[in-house]
Amino acid sequence: MHAPGHSGAQSSVRTAFVSGPRLPGWAERFGTSHGGYRLQDGDDGLLLVAADGAEALLQAPWPADGRPGRGTGPLERLAALASQPRRLGLLLVRRGGYGIGVASEGVLLASKAGTRYVQSRTAAGGQSQKRFARRRSNQADALVGAVAQQAVEVFRGAAFEYVVPGGDRTLADLVLAEPLLRGYARLPRLAYLDVAEPRTAVLKKAAADACSVRVTVTDPAG
Repeated sequence: MHAPGHSGAQSSVRTAFVSGPRLPGWAERFGTSHGGYRLQDGDDGLLLVAADGAEALLQAPWPADGRPGRGTGPLERLAALASQPRRLGLLLVRRGGYGIGVASEGVLLASKAGTRYVQSRTAAGGQSQKRFARRRSNQADALVGAVAQQAVEVFRGAAFEYVVPGGDRTLADLVLAEPLLRGYARLPRLAYLDVAEPRTAVLKKAAADACSVRVTVTDPAG
């Protein structure tokens, strides 16, 4: 998606998540604010190109997988697709904690959030740095193992068809690589979620976002 604008000026980009039922209303308000829009259906998603140069890229939360949304136009079909009650397994992890859940229609059906701690990197050198690095590595290993165990306990209680990783990409990948999660790691993965420390409130919002259309708005440079 390109952002038209003036030379030397910066366009602004922001991301929001809009549920399927709310999408038509959101698009209508976008058009009202920007002088109307035209639709472009592309590989990356549905692009709304406004009269004033603003653009909004709408991306479905999951692939059609043989279950496309119904409607008279691409916007209605996208809203219908995002409104389907598909089940997702969320695995959010950062150095300070984790959040695991199973969600459908934006609501958590099962969940667990907890705190663990992995020290930040240090600028110290020599033997002290080596000891610190070993301790940090041990803490990270313990975090990964603990989160994998918690994920098994949450996931086995509710079947789902997609995995949604989030938080620290490296840690999330390490957790999914644990032998305990081998079966879940084979499932299709949806778009990564960039989340804060995954406390319960963050996990609830992630469940809603993961079941919503990802909207990336680029405003023209002023």
